[in-house]
Amino acid sequence: MTPATPRLALYVHWPFCRAKCPYCDFNSHVADEINHARFAAAYRREMEHMAARHGGDRQLETIFFGGGTPSLMPPWLIAGIIEDADSIFGFAPGIEITAEANPTSCEAALFSGFRDAGVNRLSLGVQSLRDDGLAFLGRDHSASEAMTALRAARHVFERVSVDLIYARQGQSLADWHSELGMALDLGLDHLSLYQLTIEAGTHFYSRARRGEILTADDALAADMYEATGRIMDEAGLPAYEISNHARPGAECRHNLVYWQAEDWLGTGPGAHGRISLGQRRRGLATRRSPIGWLEAVEADGHAIETSVDDGPEDAVAERLMMGLRLASGLDLGSLASRFGDLSGLIDMSARDELVAAGLLADDPKHLRATEAGRLLLNRILAALLPAG
Repeated sequence: MTPATPRLALYVHWPFCRAKCPYCDFNSHVADEINHARFAAAYRREMEHMAARHGGDRQLETIFFGGGTPSLMPPWLIAGIIEDADSIFGFAPGIEITAEANPTSCEAALFSGFRDAGVNRLSLGVQSLRDDGLAFLGRDHSASEAMTALRAARHVFERVSVDLIYARQGQSLADWHSELGMALDLGLDHLSLYQLTIEAGTHFYSRARRGEILTADDALAADMYEATGRIMDEAGLPAYEISNHARPGAECRHNLVYWQAEDWLGTGPGAHGRISLGQRRRGLATRRSPIGWLEAVEADGHAIETSVDDGPEDAVAERLMMGLRLASGLDLGSLASRFGDLSGLIDMSARDELVAAGLLADDPKHLRATEAGRLLLNRILAALLPAG
């Protein structure tokens, strides 16, 4: 069986924020002045390079504007990038175009402009619906502003997602139930619900190293995770990925490209991409510095700083690492069609042991973690990948 041609997606990184959140380890910067026209020209040049070298004459299935804070971009810039992407790559029918946004009043007022620019899905980085939670997370909006922005977004866009962070120090299980209930009452079709983790290089990391306790203890965090799954199932938004819940058909198609190890190109400072080359995978990453990225694109047509080709073993490991996060798991037949005999790439006897331990589902056609297994993915991955 000939493997299917991977879908192609585009990630557009906007690296600027009003302020750096204490938990964030993304490539984001605070700038007093931004030359938007210069960025517009650079995005176009880099997309032209990416399409010519790595696109393979495929149309884009999805575009995702991430950051940073893409809702700080003027709508004309978003519109120009979307128009350029269409002329350079072409769009598949029904393309999904997502933009991340913050819920401050000044940004919410631009929602109609984003829709008119071509955005058809909005992802709101609310993070908490309680003022104490927002203050803890260093956010510059209030709970009231967040609810107002969510209602405004629901009026403008058919598809709206919200990000919330839980398992914060001082947050009770009842508090989290309340926040989930408020979000569900809005009739959203997609919620991304993340446990707070402390990432190296963040302000929270520095505080944690000084001895501050910033996250819920393990037992409470596990209770919150279990309650999240139950509440979302009852509301008709089951988890299709460990932290992402959606009504059937409302899953984020762009993120599924990542989790299903298909192909995407990244443009903008610090953007990453992954491209299939038969049984191999090529990883691309651009310069992280905004001014460095601009200067490189203007000089060379792109700012790709690293390009690394992975062999079949690493490509299979990527599929396991990402695909086991999905409720649907990995299709073993699809893996075999691309990589041939899996016996040298996956430890199938370990798979049988994990099934017996209740961590993998007893499904001969798929590798699929059980509810218990989704809490132990690193252990499962280590067991499935042959040593050496």
